[in-house]
Amino acid sequence: MKEVNGKVSAVIVAAGTSTRMGGIDKVFAPLNGQPLLAKVMTVFQDCHSVDEIVLVLAKKSLEQGRTLVKERGWSKVIAVCSGGPRRQDSVKEGLRRLVDCDWVVIHDGARPCVSADLVERGLIAARKTGAAIAGVPVKDTIKIVSRRGFVQQTPARQCLWAAQTPQVFRYDLIAEAYRQADDEVTDDAALVEKLGHRVEVYMGAYHNIKVTTPEDLAVAEVLLQKQGTTQPATTEALCASVSATMHTG
Repeated sequence: MKEVNGKVSAVIVAAGTSTRMGGIDKVFAPLNGQPLLAKVMTVFQDCHSVDEIVLVLAKKSLEQGRTLVKERGWSKVIAVCSGGPRRQDSVKEGLRRLVDCDWVVIHDGARPCVSADLVERGLIAARKTGAAIAGVPVKDTIKIVSRRGFVQQTPARQCLWAAQTPQVFRYDLIAEAYRQADDEVTDDAALVEKLGHRVEVYMGAYHNIKVTTPEDLAVAEVLLQKQGTTQPATTEALCASVSATMHTG
């Protein structure tokens, strides 16, 4: 059963430069025996509420991506397109491929630990205001630091959340936000906020990490191995597993 009325489209943004991954496109890095991107795409392919998918890749990876889509039989994929120089440019390219949809789920292709539950809960949350993003309360004390390296402010931790994806929006709302975009932002919600529209934050998952370095890839491997078990890994067990993985890799 779908969580919202109307057509739901997903835009998977995977067009980053992967500068910290040693020259390989991180979304095609091997993760538990298959490309990282396959983990993400399978979740959205199998999610009942998602009707179609647009995959946005770096230009150099287009053919590799199209081959993967064909080999895996991801029938919901309606387009594989190249992104732009910035993340927001890549999202805009993905949005241009959507026709007659009502809701858009935007997700970072480098977050392989996403689940159908995260997507579905985002759609439920977005029904209230038309905009909802996954996030988690920060665990560390955050400092605002000057360019010269001095602490300027310590915000109250209870008010700070780390934004994640999926980020879910009514199509007309996110389309208008991108039409009016004139500043550089690091997530889609920031553009909606600039319209003066409220964005709800729903509880994401601490394991929903973004892979940007080889160390992140090792952590993601352990997290995915632990998914589906009744006893989640402790921090100590996770660190030990990652250490073992990196020393044997």
